[in-house]
Amino acid sequence: MGLITGLLNVIFGNDRNVFKETAEVFRANAEENAARGQELRIEALTQFGREYEAKNDSVFNRIMDGVNRLPRPAMALGTLGLFVAAMVDPIWFAARMQGVALVPEPLWWLLGVIVSFYFGARHQIKSQQFQRSIAQSVALVPKVADNLRMLQSLRATSPGVADSGPDARLRSVALQPEANPALEDWQRAVAHPATK
Repeated sequence: MGLITGLLNVIFGNDRNVFKETAEVFRANAEENAARGQELRIEALTQFGREYEAKNDSVFNRIMDGVNRLPRPAMALGTLGLFVAAMVDPIWFAARMQGVALVPEPLWWLLGVIVSFYFGARHQIKSQQFQRSIAQSVALVPKVADNLRMLQSLRATSPGVADSGPDARLRSVALQPEANPALEDWQRAVAHPATK
């Protein structure tokens, strides 16, 4: 009996567990590992909390915080603004989009890299499709130039709309609105309804 007690004291005596200590060499203690993980999370949250304390909130820090919050709303509102511009003045919008069609490939790459790094997204573009779209853009240059000339000729204030030829006096007269007797009568009737 003394031999067994002596053996058990060697293995488990003095608040030791040889089996446990040996197993922890190969595999971490799950309970202690969870406690270390909890302590790490608490420290991380405490550090994040300190970053948002307003102890050293200088004017520069406030300005930079504001600047960092601008790009996403600016891009969203700018996109909505493009839709409004397309409805309000389609000729102006079409002329600007013709300009966008001429943006060279390196600028598209640069814009893609900036946007992907800023938003933390991965820049995933299939290179064959991208090269095909760039080739199509370059092939559109003569068409874009023709479209711009056509768009400029559609403006009502553009000289040559009335096809007045080389006569400058006729051209200036052609751009003046003509008298409209029906409209003038209606305006008089609205201005003085009792004179009927």
